Amino acid sequence: MLFPFGKTKALEAKVDQFLDLIITGTLCMREAIVSYLSADDEDFENRVEMVSNYERQADDLRRSTEATLFTHSLIPESRADVMELLEILDNVIDQAKSIVQDFDVQRPDVEVGFLDQFTVLTNKSVHAVEHIVDAARAFFRNESRMRDCIAKVEFYEKEVDRAGLRLKKMIYESDMDLARKHHLRYFADSLASLSDIAEAVGDCLLIAAIKRSA
Repeated sequence: MLFPFGKTKALEAKVDQFLDLIITGTLCMREAIVSYLSADDEDFENRVEMVSNYERQADDLRRSTEATLFTHSLIPESRADVMELLEILDNVIDQAKSIVQDFDVQRPDVEVGFLDQFTVLTNKSVHAVEHIVDAARAFFRNESRMRDCIAKVEFYEKEVDRAGLRLKKMIYESDMDLARKHHLRYFADSLASLSDIAEAVGDCLLIAAIKRSA
């Protein structure tokens, strides 16, 4: 066992629940974007609220997990690394919440010709998050599997870069006015940023794994 979770199954359960909230909130964000792009306003608004609820629960659980680490003096040699990991993972669902709220408030006018590309970009970015959550789980149990998951994150981050660049070229080659082009570019960059955060989590995991084996 890579970390002495055997001392407290409660800590292990909290970490798993936190990761569950990260992935569930991100998947809900994806469905919110799908609903927005298909003009299903009722479902979109429901999912915006759901993502916000998942984000609040994740924040509460992260704080509770950090308190447990300190209160019970658990894994002191790796506590700082675990806390840093929880903090940066929390950025994932924070960004998912920010994305759906921006769509809700700003209501970008996405032309029909861009709908598929926005969907592709969203899906690829969410795939990166799915794999980084798997990597985070493996960090505590199976380091070789963790590295496999991180390799998939890196693959999807590059795929997101390509999809984002293609979408932005389409936007700026269109005959829309410049302000609208900038507006849609902002949302493309926001969606792509989820994969950037996932890649940053992967870097954090790799550094922690190196420190652990030193």
